Formats: sequence, C-alpha cells, structure tokens
Amino acid sequence: MRTMIDEIAPNFYRIATYVPSYDLQFNQFLVVDDEVLLYHTGMRKLFPLVREAVAKIVEPSCIRWIGFSHFEADECGSLNEWLSQAPQAQFISGTIGAIVNINDFALRKGRVLAADEILTTGSYRFRLLETPHVPHAWDASLLLEETESVLFCSDLFLQKGNGAPLSEEDLVSPARQALLDYEAGSLRQPLVYTGLTRDTLRALAELRPKLLAIMHGSSFKGDGESALRDLSEMYAATL
Repeated sequence: MRTMIDEIAPNFYRIATYVPSYDLQFNQFLVVDDEVLLYHTGMRKLFPLVREAVAKIVEPSCIRWIGFSHFEADECGSLNEWLSQAPQAQFISGTIGAIVNINDFALRKGRVLAADEILTTGSYRFRLLETPHVPHAWDASLLLEETESVLFCSDLFLQKGNGAPLSEEDLVSPARQALLDYEAGSLRQPLVYTGLTRDTLRALAELRPKLLAIMHGSSFKGDGESALRDLSEMYAATL
C-alpha cells in the first residue's frame, strides 16, 4: 500500500492510502495551525503509514486535536495510538459520541463539543455539527472549518477506486455507482435515506461549503451547496 500527501487548500493536507482489497481510499486530513488538528485517524493497521505521512508535514507529537465523525475503525481506530504519540492531544467529539463510545474507548479525556460549538486552533474555527445517522451511526457528527469554508464529510460522497486528491467535477455520479456496487455485491449499502437524512443534507447545503473533505475518494472544490443538494436527490432515488 502507498500513502499519498496532497495540500488541497493552504495548510489543509489530505493523506490518502488506497487499499486494493476494498477498492477504497482511506483519507485523513491534517490542518496545520497554532494547534494542529487531525481529522480521521485511520485503522490501527494503517497507523505506521499515516504516522510516517504526518511526520513529513509536522512532528507527530505536536498534534493537539483529533476529530472524527463516528465510532468506526477507519474514523478513530488508531485514536489511542495517536494519543500515545502526542502527549498533549485530545479527541473532540459530540455529546452522543462521547457518552456511548469514546469516553470509554479513549486513553484519556477529550473535549466534548455541544452542537454548533466552536473550537479555535489559531487561524481556523471548527464548528461541530451534530448529524445523527448521517452519514450513518447514531453518534455521527461532522466538522465545518468556517474560515476557509471546509466541510469534513466523512462517508458522504463515498467513491470507490483510487481517485485524484481534489476534483472540481461531479462526484455524485461516482458516489451513486459505489452504492450500486455495494448493492450488487456481498456487502449491504452503507447508508440509508430517511426524512432525517434529507433534512440534515439540506441543512449542510445551507452552510455553502467551498471545499468538501471526503473520507473515501476525491475531495471536491466548488459549489458545495449544489453538490450536497444533488447528493440528497441521488440518495432519495437510489436508496
């Protein structure tokens, strides 16, 4: 496996590892600021690769904040490895995630953010968005960096394959094909669509992000509002 590093916006780095057995990229995002933030940890087995990549950008021990959407191996599987690596690091989590999973799982106490609470790292402002069941899991949340208008999307817009770091093209069509591939294969579709999904995606669209940082596949630069509305329509038709 090979891990790639790309700066998709000033001080925003995408660390991508393509895993052929899944035909998926697993992406982490490192934001370099007065206080460094890592979003997604990756699975424990990927920790050596991700740590090596982070070390090419910053000293890994200087990471201050570790964020993720929900309790899942690719989201926070190596959280404790990172907490051991970076003595000052704390996880950030929404209330539900803290109560049902992370407070028990993590080596030490983190910072629990209320819905719409802001974490400032220096030049950047991160707002926690409580999004239960979107993309999936009761404890799901997303993160919006308000200064550069970057939405960390987790599994929304999931694309298979080894895509480019950043795209300005339509990502809804490849996301739809990924869902169809899961339906045709041995795995169930990873997402569901309900009225809650629709309302949450509409609320995310109203934030008008300019950059969508996506866990699996290419990130997106452009009209994030339209992309999220189109994604909602695709989910409604496909799921």
